[in-house]
Amino acid sequence: MAEQNALANPAPLGLMGFGMTTVLLNIHNAGFFPDAGSMIMGMGIFFGGIAQIIAGILEYKKANTFGMTAFVSYGSFWLTLVAMWILPKLEIATAPPREFVGCYLLMWGIFTGLMFVGTLKKNKALQVIFGSLTILFILLAIEHWVPEHAAHLIGKIAGFEGIFCGASAIYLAMAEVINEAHGKTLLPIGE
Repeated sequence: MAEQNALANPAPLGLMGFGMTTVLLNIHNAGFFPDAGSMIMGMGIFFGGIAQIIAGILEYKKANTFGMTAFVSYGSFWLTLVAMWILPKLEIATAPPREFVGCYLLMWGIFTGLMFVGTLKKNKALQVIFGSLTILFILLAIEHWVPEHAAHLIGKIAGFEGIFCGASAIYLAMAEVINEAHGKTLLPIGE
């Protein structure tokens, strides 16, 4: 009989919200589609943003400080990113200068690098996600600081790196769901 107070694992929800939204945005960044449009904004608000924050709140209930911090933070990242796109269009605020967006991305890169240190006692799949996400944020910051002619190439490289990062999160999410459903390790995560 299942324990009365047992809680579902919220991590796959947060990882999928992060992973799918990251892959889609970086398919755009890699140059496959020129306009990110409403699809990325919708994913950023609802799945990358709100679903991750919900997962983070549920991680809090499970006393998982790392999971709570990661999911609430990256859910907030997606919401702030979408706000930076939407608020200028609604004439509520001006768009930040390109170089200042680079500072925003660098701050996220520093935060992610520090979170990566927190993964060193966790599974290898989580280390891959946070390591590749740190690299992604640094590449995106550099893209905003270099001259426009070089930015395109760096953005494209960041796009492919971001697809890898997001796919890594999707893999870990599905590994946690599938392994739990089958009661054994079918998709290894490097415990």
